Amino acid sequence: MSQTNANKTYLDPEILAGLSSMQLRARLVVEGFIVGLHKSPYHGFSVEFAEHRAYGSGDDLRFLDWKLYGKTDRFYVKQFEEETNLKAHIMLDTSKSMAFASGKISKLQYGSYLSAALTFLLLKQQDAVGLSLFDDHVHFHQRPSSRSTVLNGILAKLEHVEPGNETAIGGSLHRLAERIDQRGLVIVISDLFDDPEAILHGLKHFRHDHHEVLVFHIMDPREVDFNFNEHTKFVDMETGESMATEPWHLKEAYRKAVQNFQETLSRGSREQRIDYIPITTDQPLDIALMAYLTKRQKIR
Repeated sequence: MSQTNANKTYLDPEILAGLSSMQLRARLVVEGFIVGLHKSPYHGFSVEFAEHRAYGSGDDLRFLDWKLYGKTDRFYVKQFEEETNLKAHIMLDTSKSMAFASGKISKLQYGSYLSAALTFLLLKQQDAVGLSLFDDHVHFHQRPSSRSTVLNGILAKLEHVEPGNETAIGGSLHRLAERIDQRGLVIVISDLFDDPEAILHGLKHFRHDHHEVLVFHIMDPREVDFNFNEHTKFVDMETGESMATEPWHLKEAYRKAVQNFQETLSRGSREQRIDYIPITTDQPLDIALMAYLTKRQKIR
């Protein structure tokens, strides 16, 4: 397998699930994504890394860029600034419904891989990043930082993330908005299984505080296409209620309901100038990273 094909393969969430650590997953996803940026139709985008300056006496040797030395035969150190370009707040939904998986990858796994890759990419761009985990309440909140040590802390948290309580997205978003005291980019990763008006009201809180907002609506493919062909028992993962039915009797009405749900969220987001990205867990992660990079370009 060529290096290019290998990098592209690691954008597949099922391949990522077989890797040994979140650190490895994040690094390979971002490397694969960057390879894709150099190919049409992404050649107009760029990922900005730390600036460099010539090495001087007394500079910390830990910041020498050995790859650049190999190309130029000169010593350069990475230039780090106290103030970063952007403060990003990644907010991952860990409610019970996120544990659903019709295949190998649950929505929560997909969300954790995406959160890890975004963290890795943001820090590579010298932006600050923080992580919040929520269900019906906020049970983890880390303020954004651009320090190199923040990567290991966030990835370790994502490595062991578990589904928690029932969904109450609107209230949790309000509580998170009250904790953020500096303007930045809010990235919400969730299946959005809640009242759409409550969700949109929570998202509006961020816009009222002048944050930019990017929402990834994560769904399992079967939640979208309802492609069940046998008599099936459906169980609500949060309440435990169950219903046995012939799925083909419900398919058309179900798909219409999902379409209306997504259209409501999309329309409400558009009215608030929020970027709303629906994505399913069988799609490669570069789709989501490209949506982030497009958003990043807009807010420079």
